Amino acid sequence: MAKVIAVCTSEAKGTRKTCRPQIRLLRDWGVSGDAHAGHWHRQVSLLSYEQIEALRSHGADVDCGAFGENITLSGSDLKLLPVGTRILIGDCVLEVSQIGKKCHDRCEISRKLGTCIMPREGIFAVVVRGGIIMPGDEARVEAAPPDKAVLKYLEAKDE
Repeated sequence: MAKVIAVCTSEAKGTRKTCRPQIRLLRDWGVSGDAHAGHWHRQVSLLSYEQIEALRSHGADVDCGAFGENITLSGSDLKLLPVGTRILIGDCVLEVSQIGKKCHDRCEISRKLGTCIMPREGIFAVVVRGGIIMPGDEARVEAAPPDKAVLKYLEAKDE
């Protein structure tokens, strides 16, 4: 069982996100108030807390949200989850739609830290069922075949 360490939002793409006490996920939209929300395949971004800790052990001054992730989870190597995997957190259901992404023109994160781990460590999901998520919530990973909604996003996928 994985655990939510932090939930974060930002008003602009390509920037660090700010930790919040909770976030609201909206079905087929993403995180309410977040710059990345919308009807597309990368509605919510997730990163393993262990990856942030690994960078800290090498001297990086980084915290949750530093890489633009909405949800930081501990206890699951997220990059190993195949597309179509479902992540259940409280009443919310996320479905993995993409593993990693191309970093766009050296984002603010890459300029400040010298690297961006989202291209190789981050995952993206669509919101199948919305609700509230907060630090401390448990997350369960469930294998599931991609449904038509995720396939629609994958067909329109932009790197």
